[in-house]
Amino acid sequence: MAQIDAWVATGVGQSLVRQKLDVGPLGAEEVEIQVESCGLCHSDFSMLRNDWGLSEFPLVPGHEVIGRVSALGPAAKGLKVGQRVGLGWTAASCLHCRQCLSGDQHLCGEAVPTIVGHRGGFASHVRAQWPWVLPLPETLNFADAGPLLCGGITVFNPLAMFAKPTSHVGIVGIGGLGHMGVKFAKAYGCEVTAFTSSESKFDEARGFGAHHVVSSRDSEAIKKLAGKFDLLIVTVNVPLDWNTLIASLAPNGRIHVLGAVPEPIPVAIIPMIFGQKSLSGSPTGSPVAMEDMLEFAARHNIAPQTEHMPMSQINEAFKRLEAGKARYRIVLDADF
Repeated sequence: MAQIDAWVATGVGQSLVRQKLDVGPLGAEEVEIQVESCGLCHSDFSMLRNDWGLSEFPLVPGHEVIGRVSALGPAAKGLKVGQRVGLGWTAASCLHCRQCLSGDQHLCGEAVPTIVGHRGGFASHVRAQWPWVLPLPETLNFADAGPLLCGGITVFNPLAMFAKPTSHVGIVGIGGLGHMGVKFAKAYGCEVTAFTSSESKFDEARGFGAHHVVSSRDSEAIKKLAGKFDLLIVTVNVPLDWNTLIASLAPNGRIHVLGAVPEPIPVAIIPMIFGQKSLSGSPTGSPVAMEDMLEFAARHNIAPQTEHMPMSQINEAFKRLEAGKARYRIVLDADF
């Protein structure tokens, strides 16, 4: 298909307008996906505002795609037309650098994000290199699965890397990322503590699987948790009482940051050294890590809590996200 329908932002902060775009011939290693739905991620909003200085306009956001393969390039492997698939943050990588050859394709220096200099999933069709187009498990909840392809893998990856079923895990921030983190950590067997600044989310956090809930604004309550956590996953991008959180780590504990915190993080080094503690971060994940996450989600019946809107209401959806009213992820259903 040389022409697609897409929702396009023509400049920073502009409302999206529906346009027809000429996408040219399909590349040899490309897969074309007919979009059924696409999750709305806060990263889409950041790109719309050019918060990170990466945005290129005209911009077609959307990187949590669920759809069916509609066409295959002659060198595309392992997929067939009509197959239901997903696409996340990354649309291509070089496949020959050290990171790609060692299985860390998401760390490739030439990786192409789906919405940076590339047309994203708020469209009738989207294209990507074949390794990044993921077959979906048959038992997965397809309607709500889109946010797993960015937010889901983002919180699953540190659990897979650093947690054990016996770990005490804290999830800081119960929003679009954090609520999925709680679900994954509970299913993994961890003892889970949810940190949220909103008391209105306490009961919901317990419903997602948290064994304990603590106010992230209550430093005194956090101080009582000193030495408890093997892993703290921070999903928010706001200032926190970092040194009190570090004190809550057990020896060999780790704070893992997923939220793009704009300010430098002040860290007391001595407690880090004497407790042999770590501070780390990560982006999304490799294709294999994403497949593992999808299989885990299907096996444990894990799905994001979503609200659905037609894609034609995309500007209203962005406003709802900006206002912090999404509970907890918005999925836009294609209605071209």
